[in-house]
Amino acid sequence: MRVLLVDDERLARAELRRMLASHPGVQIVGEAANAAEAALQVAALQPDLLLLDVQMPGGSGFDLLAALDDAPEVIFTTAFDQYALQAFEASALDYLMKPIEPQRLASALERAAARLGMAPAPSSAPRKLFIRDGERCWFVKLEDIRLFESEGNYTRLYFDDARPLLARSLLQLEQRLDPQQFFRASRRHIVNLAAVRGIDNADGGGLTLRLDDMAVEVSRRRAAALKQLQDF
Repeated sequence: MRVLLVDDERLARAELRRMLASHPGVQIVGEAANAAEAALQVAALQPDLLLLDVQMPGGSGFDLLAALDDAPEVIFTTAFDQYALQAFEASALDYLMKPIEPQRLASALERAAARLGMAPAPSSAPRKLFIRDGERCWFVKLEDIRLFESEGNYTRLYFDDARPLLARSLLQLEQRLDPQQFFRASRRHIVNLAAVRGIDNADGGGLTLRLDDMAVEVSRRRAAALKQLQDF
């Protein structure tokens, strides 16, 4: 498992290196002292996992993840108090309290390895998105998102019972999505075809896609493209 250490404190990074030396399945591929440097390292090194400090000068760990198109697995390292940690626990984000205990580190690494499956991504498309909306945070697999809805320079995502806003445009997201799985139904919507439960004819020659909890209209121009999709 290829790991990138991100912490503004040199001694903290050195301590992580010391602790990780006892884990033969871990390879430390680099270090970064701030979010900007980490973004460059992620792009260049393609790590499987970030050990990521939350509070850093010039940008937090959350800021870093929000800027990445393809977020690796993450274990946050933090000195937050117990009240603040409730946000991590509510969002099921993995974290380690400083000073880090070896047993907790080992458990967190095992969970990260299980999530990764230690297999490469099947394509250049992002495996998941990191989303932060107010005090809530999510790591969401793309296949679990049933609808992307444009709201200006933002995009609202529909998955489970959540409807968070992502600070990226629909066009930015479309460029990273598999067109065989995600269909641009209109100027405002991209639909996960796996979430479509049926197709109805609409007025004016268009189509309507029925999802579990909503219906999405397909423009006439895009209706023809929908019919040409294979295995749909």
